[in-house]
Amino acid sequence: MNTSARRWRTVDIVIAAVLAVAFGVIFWFWDYIVWNGAEAFLAFYPPLKAVVYGMWMMPAVIAPLILRKPGAAIFTEGLAATVSALMGAYWGIATIWQGLAQGVGGELPFFASRYRHFGPTIAMIAGATSGLVATVWDAAVYYPTLDFLSFQLPYVLIGVFSSLLIAGIGSTYLTRALAKTGVLDRFPAGRERSRV
Repeated sequence: MNTSARRWRTVDIVIAAVLAVAFGVIFWFWDYIVWNGAEAFLAFYPPLKAVVYGMWMMPAVIAPLILRKPGAAIFTEGLAATVSALMGAYWGIATIWQGLAQGVGGELPFFASRYRHFGPTIAMIAGATSGLVATVWDAAVYYPTLDFLSFQLPYVLIGVFSSLLIAGIGSTYLTRALAKTGVLDRFPAGRERSRV
């Protein structure tokens, strides 16, 4: 990626912010309705609660797929977490720190590819790495006293798989659907719509 392609334009910042606000609102709903609802429903096997985890990783994957700029995952995931925290997220101010960490997890695969690859494979890897960072954070911060083999390890594995599916594959299909409408025509993801 050349230097000019790496530079953030005003439209990139606006789209990242719009994505972040939209997902921040979704996060609030996900926190209180889905996450809390899953707790009671999946009480028979508590680590299975992580099956809904992938939604929180979406901004860390979809932003780089659309914007293709260094820092897109960190900026968008971190801002979405901030919006969620300001709306009264279940975990308070810690939501912001975890969101930034999740953004780093999502950014790493794109960084490792030198921002040259934006297909389904790297999206799934980004979803998985973001989910790995987030679930390991949870295990260390929220569940440090629970057994590693019976809770922490299955929780992490289920959360990573959820993130791979929901954030990785989900972001890929959402990006393609948006591209087909023409709303992403100012971005490389939109200009490639004829090939997707």
